[in-house]
Amino acid sequence: MMSRFNEHITQALAERHQQGLYRQRVCLERTAQHVNHQGKSLLNFSSNDYLGLAQDPQLLQAWQQGLQRFGAGSGASPLVTGFNHPHQQLEQQLAEWLGYDRALLFNSGFSANQAVLFTLLNKAHTLLQDKLNHASLIEAGMLSPAPMKRFKHNDVSHLSRLLCQQADQASLVVTEGVFSMDGDLAPLADISNLTQAADAWLMVDDAHGCGVLGEKGRGSCDLAKIKADILVVTFGKAFGLQGAAVLCSEETAEYLVQFARHFIYSTAMPPAQAYALSQACELIQQGDWRREKLAHLSHEFEQALDSAIGFTNTPSPIKPLLVGCSEKAMQLSHALSQRGCWVSAIRPPTVPANSARLRITLTASHSIEDVKYLATTINEVMYD
Repeated sequence: MMSRFNEHITQALAERHQQGLYRQRVCLERTAQHVNHQGKSLLNFSSNDYLGLAQDPQLLQAWQQGLQRFGAGSGASPLVTGFNHPHQQLEQQLAEWLGYDRALLFNSGFSANQAVLFTLLNKAHTLLQDKLNHASLIEAGMLSPAPMKRFKHNDVSHLSRLLCQQADQASLVVTEGVFSMDGDLAPLADISNLTQAADAWLMVDDAHGCGVLGEKGRGSCDLAKIKADILVVTFGKAFGLQGAAVLCSEETAEYLVQFARHFIYSTAMPPAQAYALSQACELIQQGDWRREKLAHLSHEFEQALDSAIGFTNTPSPIKPLLVGCSEKAMQLSHALSQRGCWVSAIRPPTVPANSARLRITLTASHSIEDVKYLATTINEVMYD
């Protein structure tokens, strides 16, 4: 006899299959701008390693040096014995670079986002989020004690109306700097003006902007010439590693140290990793040529793509090619892999219904020939 839990699991998996939305992991071996799959080398256009630092010899050497000096793990949470000199140095480096009093390290952007929302908000507050914010933010908002309202994507007028409705409450407005599935930028200058006028706080998740945009790679807020009250940056994209940091005021940082469970009860990132991240931070600041190359690659890709496809370029390395139908997106992804290009198909529920897409990402490791080949191959398979 099937137990109730087994019945629930079996039914949910069957429904996911029937919807054509079943997800499967693929084991790959990565080398520079390629992935190796089943003995075949494919150009990788699905990596968030925008600056190509994950394979950079200087960064690899820094992590090796960190392992030799500090060992493999931190051994404890930051409030026990897990906070070491490399962590302190990285926090100070990030705070100085990005213009904040303090930085606090987390093991992932997911945990950093959830730590802030779970810890900062209570029933007397209001949370206002962009409708297309990352799942970590939306989930935290749903579970937070504060009532949450979502404003239409990048719709400043809608946000203004919501702020007016909540004029008697402390409000936190949360947006991404660069939206991970669409590659577009939030209108941060306008949002910042609104929050300041409403005496609200602004939190920006700049996972996909930091390192890529702004002067010396400072990110979306620097590009928009604003300063968010809370800034979250992650290290799994342009930094080429893993982890995250929350940038904020001295008092807010101390509040999170005292009350954020994700910070208090999680083992700290390995000090060797923090040591390597300090090197990544330096490489990002010195990497204007990488950002210039990304802009050039973006232009070349747009020029080589058939204009009839209806592609709209973005100011970020994320280039979504909207297809609509999930089955069609999967077919195109497979056709591209058969021709030597690894491009992921993104389907609901990751994106809204009927907005399945190819999520193309460019990196500084790609060559002009690489992106031109991708564009011409898309031109071929789109109408097969």
